[in-house]
Amino acid sequence: MAFTVTPEKYVGKIQEVTLGATAAQGGTRSHTVTIGGSNAPPGHCFEGRHPHRPVVALEVFDQAPNKYPDTLRKYYGEVLDRPGDMAKMCVEKYGAEMISVRLEGTHPEKGNRTVDQAVAVVQAVQKAVSVPLIITGHGHYEKNNEVMKKVSEALQGENCLIHRVEKDNYKVIAAACQAYHHSLAAQSPIDVNLAKQLNILLTDLDFSTEKLVIDPLTGALGYGLEYSYSIMERIRNDGLAGDRMLAFPLLVTPGYECAMVKEARVSREAYPAWGDTGSRHAYWETVTALSLLMAGADLLVMYHPLAAAAIKKSIDKLMGNK
Repeated sequence: MAFTVTPEKYVGKIQEVTLGATAAQGGTRSHTVTIGGSNAPPGHCFEGRHPHRPVVALEVFDQAPNKYPDTLRKYYGEVLDRPGDMAKMCVEKYGAEMISVRLEGTHPEKGNRTVDQAVAVVQAVQKAVSVPLIITGHGHYEKNNEVMKKVSEALQGENCLIHRVEKDNYKVIAAACQAYHHSLAAQSPIDVNLAKQLNILLTDLDFSTEKLVIDPLTGALGYGLEYSYSIMERIRNDGLAGDRMLAFPLLVTPGYECAMVKEARVSREAYPAWGDTGSRHAYWETVTALSLLMAGADLLVMYHPLAAAAIKKSIDKLMGNK
């Protein structure tokens, strides 16, 4: 007996957000990337349209993190300390569709790099690659606000995704994005109501809904992934049910989260039963990213090239491409 799935209809639609700007649009990118636009849950091609495939980005750094996993160093070698060259490798060798530039080194307790140094880093990446850019800051609001204002000005017209603002520092960075024509990722700590509240605050400033992305602050496999999944699922379902303040694309950072966990970093010698560290790290990030993809992620910022390749193949299958 044949089983027929009865499609559900959803009254809402996820906002489309276009990132990057070509020369004709006032930027220097070779193309733009659009995320969002779905009117059905992830993978439910039988129930609605998914006009834009999820996007995989790789991340480069103003300075290599102290705890950067050895399993990743073998992929990037000396370019890890040269963000422009690393960005080029990520795009040309590992197929990154966007590049995230993490400016963690500007944090007062993690290097205290200057604003001018941050601008030099993002401009080096801007010249090295032509894909759209994500500029990722940190949680020290005073310094991050100072950095992001100048970086936004230096990349005026490029329509970068400035990642991130929170409820305690959104006004300054939102104003900079409006002034210099960038998009914005709004981060809230794994909570549906807080995500909605921050989006309301931003739209009260007349920040364009066409330039807004949600970062729900997810965890890695074994570190709150189930809770992260449930919150993302609720955000996406509420958006599809008609809540316009939750109907935005979702950005997740499985690379950053997995690079910090013990299971993806410790040596095989320390834990022989856990197997090869390199494979373990790739699997850990892949499982984390795939779970978040199925929860509704539209933009995944990753670290491990093998995990990124695996997720791109999974996206092909999810979109119906064999």
